[in-house]
Amino acid sequence: MSDINAFYKALHQVGILNSGSMEQTGEKYFLERYLPIRKSPIVFDVGACTGSYSSTVRAISPSARLFAFEPHPASFERLRANLAGTGATLVRTALGDENGTTRFYDYADQDGTSHATLYKDIIDQIHKGTSKAIDVPIRRLDDLLPELGVEHIDFLKIDTEGHELSVLRGAAKAIADGRIDAIQFEFNETHVISRTFFKDFWDFLPDYRFMRLLPNNVIGILNYDPNFCEIFAFQNIVCVRKDVYARHFRQ
Repeated sequence: MSDINAFYKALHQVGILNSGSMEQTGEKYFLERYLPIRKSPIVFDVGACTGSYSSTVRAISPSARLFAFEPHPASFERLRANLAGTGATLVRTALGDENGTTRFYDYADQDGTSHATLYKDIIDQIHKGTSKAIDVPIRRLDDLLPELGVEHIDFLKIDTEGHELSVLRGAAKAIADGRIDAIQFEFNETHVISRTFFKDFWDFLPDYRFMRLLPNNVIGILNYDPNFCEIFAFQNIVCVRKDVYARHFRQ
């Protein structure tokens, strides 16, 4: 085996570059173990795109109260069609640490892709495409929660192509008040463009237990180590409040 192949094999074994289906990423594995222990869980799918993640949540936990957020008009229409009749609350907005309007970028020759982002260089540099921009609304989650009539979130999933930390900053009060039990976010090469380190998440969520997902397991991250954490390649991180983890996950 070549050195490069051995390197990538080692990354797969620690939950990095396991992209593809929700079985391959480990997202389904975690949801199947977390959602059933919550009674009628409130789940926020931020960056819902066309709704595949939301549909999996609904299949695993039919009693879940699901809120799906997607700012791209074309993706939102497909999301609406795919979740029709499910009772999900759909909100056509981006989330971040401000309220107002922001620029949103996608490929110039496509409309409503999973790479759509608030960062132009993610399209132009990371994905080697040509970008186009549209204006979309953006809201702080702390300000939006009262409008939605939501006090407590059981599970907050964020897939916003490099903007995940800004979404969390817009929910700083809810997090500080202990009203978000578990958070999942992607950490990957898009964070090079948004200039976000893993340590930024670590420092922002001191009351949470960090785990990296494997297809059929998790790896606990007990201490911040830049050699293990600052790897800008596809990975899914789950953070569970330490008190929630102690009640439901501690062996």
